[in-house]
Amino acid sequence: MPDLSSMLASVLVAPQTVRLERRDVPRPGAGQVLVRVTAVGCCGSDTHFFETGNVGDIVVEGPIVLGHETAGRIAAVGDGVDAARVGERVAIDPQRPCRRCSYCKHGQSHLCPHMQMYGAYPTDGSFAEYVVIDDDFAYPIPDTMSDEEGALVEPLSVAVHACRRAGIKAGSRVLITGAGPIGVMCAEAARAFGATEIVVSDPVRVRREVVARHGATRALDPAADDLRMFDRYFDVYLDASGNARAVQQAFGTIRPGGAAVLVGMGDLDLEVPIAMIQQREITLTGTFRYVNTWPTAIQLISSGRVQVGDLVTGRYGLDAVDEALMRTKTDPTAVKTMVIPDLTGATL
Repeated sequence: MPDLSSMLASVLVAPQTVRLERRDVPRPGAGQVLVRVTAVGCCGSDTHFFETGNVGDIVVEGPIVLGHETAGRIAAVGDGVDAARVGERVAIDPQRPCRRCSYCKHGQSHLCPHMQMYGAYPTDGSFAEYVVIDDDFAYPIPDTMSDEEGALVEPLSVAVHACRRAGIKAGSRVLITGAGPIGVMCAEAARAFGATEIVVSDPVRVRREVVARHGATRALDPAADDLRMFDRYFDVYLDASGNARAVQQAFGTIRPGGAAVLVGMGDLDLEVPIAMIQQREITLTGTFRYVNTWPTAIQLISSGRVQVGDLVTGRYGLDAVDEALMRTKTDPTAVKTMVIPDLTGATL
């Protein structure tokens, strides 16, 4: 039986300052489970919080545990939860909606104005040995999936939600700008949804090589390849870069009646070609997290339809979260970095 009296947590105490702390293990309330964390992916939003103390209008105003791409094993359950779940391996949907507002009632719980999201101030995330989550947001994963694949259900969920918003279906032609982890996931998900042509543009050679193995039918270098060759060609455009110039250059490739979905995090304001959007009746929308995507993402990974395990290029303990968060910025070959609590060397 593990010691459930205290745990280690990596705490952001100021921009670019993370401190390893010993804290009480949280207790699951009614309808909740306590999960021993086995793997947490480092997201670009975590890195942004670490570097600047904010993501958009979400500002860190005090100590916070980051991390939200989470897999683990249930260690204890609260009242009303089947005790047989103890020991179950799970992938965590890191959202806690209110379940009472009109958005929650109409299947849009990700838009809940009272949402508590792992790692978004003031809600602690999962760079810790234990976390608590609502019972139905801890999804069982099969033994055929690794802990790291379980953690990658979260970014794949971002891509699944984007593909749903875009209406990708069998035979779709898709353009994706940005081949970081989310861009790669979007390419994989688009292929799983039935897209037959998936063109991905990214200036980094290593990323182009990765996405060429993960769903892309063609990988372009924006410095050398002119997107104008695809005038009015694509059914769907997904931006996973957040780069304003990339977005603006891509609009001309969208066919009349097509769709553009902005997934990447960029500047707060963006200029888009309104006349083109109107004249071609292009549907332009964004994505905000995900909703009801975990079963689909788990099935895609466990069935082998989507391959994500080989995207992991670095592993760190809780005592090296600062290094883990900056890995993709300091190492051009890095794709996805994992924090593995069991690799923590320091003790307190």
